[in-house]
Amino acid sequence: MTNRYFDLIDQTFYFPQEGFDIESGHLLFNGVPLKYLIDKYGTPLKLTYLPKIGLQIKKARNLFNRAIKAMGYGGKYHYCYCTKSNHFSYVLNEVLEHDVQIETSSSFDIDMIRKLHAAGRLKKDKIIINNGFKNRGYAEKISSLINDGFKNVIPVLDNKQELDYYEEMVQGSCNIGIRVATEEEPNFEFYTSRLGIRNSEVLNFYKERLKGNKKFKVTMLHFFVDTGIKDSLYYWGELKKALKIYCELKKVCKDLKAINIGGGMPIRNSLGFEYDYKYMIREIVSNISQACEEEGIQEPDIYTEFGKYTVGESGAHIFSVLSQKLQNDSEMWYMIDNSLMATLPDSWGIGERFILLPINKWENEYRRVNIGGLSCDNSDYYNSEVHESQVYLPAYDPKTEAEPLYLGFFHTGAYQDSISGYGGIKHCLIPSPKHVLIDKDEQGNLVDILYKEEQSAEEMLRILGY
Repeated sequence: MTNRYFDLIDQTFYFPQEGFDIESGHLLFNGVPLKYLIDKYGTPLKLTYLPKIGLQIKKARNLFNRAIKAMGYGGKYHYCYCTKSNHFSYVLNEVLEHDVQIETSSSFDIDMIRKLHAAGRLKKDKIIINNGFKNRGYAEKISSLINDGFKNVIPVLDNKQELDYYEEMVQGSCNIGIRVATEEEPNFEFYTSRLGIRNSEVLNFYKERLKGNKKFKVTMLHFFVDTGIKDSLYYWGELKKALKIYCELKKVCKDLKAINIGGGMPIRNSLGFEYDYKYMIREIVSNISQACEEEGIQEPDIYTEFGKYTVGESGAHIFSVLSQKLQNDSEMWYMIDNSLMATLPDSWGIGERFILLPINKWENEYRRVNIGGLSCDNSDYYNSEVHESQVYLPAYDPKTEAEPLYLGFFHTGAYQDSISGYGGIKHCLIPSPKHVLIDKDEQGNLVDILYKEEQSAEEMLRILGY
């Protein structure tokens, strides 16, 4: 019986597989020799394989277009990139090379759109969908885009009061979308999403505020399922609810022509990952087509907002094992040269799991281990996989083996940088608030001192490479 780490992987999964292979005893990621990068740059190391972004876009676009063609579906498909998953300039530049549309989430996103336009990367006819709760500053920037001739901007109303902003600020007319508040999964902490307008109020809201209003054309209905597109009763139930509202609204709103099925498709988080993308996409198109046929209405254009799916599989983090610690008879700790909480916060915050593989020592025997981060926090660890409640990695003897064990966490390209605050960026580009210090003078009177202004768009976009 063989006990090598390679044999464990070979017997458990189909291996090699897309994106992962072994050459001369070392792991390749999308054909990239990781040991070469380690020798050149050292660890800890973060990498982004840019061609993977385009491959993901092409894959989804082809599957939707094939399903549309096969079913004789009457609408078109539009791929949108959800910028909040990764705002870096190198990602947006790559995304825009593939002629995708853009979905924004907050005020600083609009500053980013301006930078991309000034650099010649984004034209004024690009479809720009504006999601999220809009404060006045966000709505002002959206309105300024519309007023400056960005003709395909679609602010999606998150609440009924938001329309007041565009009534006041938009010159001329513009397109509008409406977001429907979806029900959360039964095991969630609350019943209905905080985002969007109650589905029972959408039709009356349109009739009272938008029907006959020459300033606005309601062109899109948007719904979002936080858990993503999954083959579950919950997902199909929410899709059918949204389609029912779409059909009711379409009967009284001739301008309505698009349904935006927010919530992305999953990415591979295990070598044993299974997801039938072709089946799911065909079922989505089929459900929309069937609902429209039953109600006798024209089939809408389909918009998707794929963020994690677009960029997630392009990223990797590589660490060295600094030391081994056997804390009792059964728990072996591999201590790495960085903090998991700091670099991969989803692994700590929401129990997210990534593909974990060693870069070297595939011929060594394997053993069960816990991975410990460099910080002093008790929660800075990783000790389970998606398919297994344990982690197995090559065993090695640091006394006899000169080369350390190198570990890679893969498909980490979405959200980890912004949630960890990489360089000073924030999730959804929400700025750091102004900071005021409170002290007392010699007489005991309170004194306030402005320590730091609120983070500006220029500061954050500079970090992101614009």
